[in-house]
Amino acid sequence: MRKIIWIAHTSLDGYVANKEGKLDDFESGEDNLDFVGEICKEADTILSGRITYELLHSFWPDAGELPGATRAEKKYSDWYNGTTQLVATRTPSDPCKGNIHFVHNNLVQYVRQAKGQKGNPIVIFGSTNVGRQLMEQNLIDVYWIFVNPVIFGSGIPLFKNGVPQRKLRLVETRRFANGETALKYVSEN
Repeated sequence: MRKIIWIAHTSLDGYVANKEGKLDDFESGEDNLDFVGEICKEADTILSGRITYELLHSFWPDAGELPGATRAEKKYSDWYNGTTQLVATRTPSDPCKGNIHFVHNNLVQYVRQAKGQKGNPIVIFGSTNVGRQLMEQNLIDVYWIFVNPVIFGSGIPLFKNGVPQRKLRLVETRRFANGETALKYVSEN
């Protein structure tokens, strides 16, 4: 059975982006990217919403080839390019091509089938709508929440009112030089 790992970066007050939808105040670091790479190294599939996919895909495929690319960026770019991309979208899109597959209907059913197969973990980056849908169906096994030292005051929340209660267990923490803290929770339901 494949595991589903949800990785999300939030402000201290629980927002994944500010009210303009920007992530500008989430300061990145080499050690952070190395760590995310370690979390993802066994995963062979990325599941994201269309907006997150467009954000990731506008940078990571060529990031390792850019002048001044760091060792972590090269390694992560190589991993990213070797994954299957599942993009949940309601927007009409090009047909599936290469390692990119668009999921237009029945996301939960699609993920439930994928999860039931043998294989490597599937990782979700951000994509709060995707994560929430899967969380409601108790399909997420591991939550990695990266808490950033910034308060937005408003914005796009990681969790909205009305999500079902979930009992989680904290199993690991990690602090980074930029002040970010990573919290790993596993589902107990």
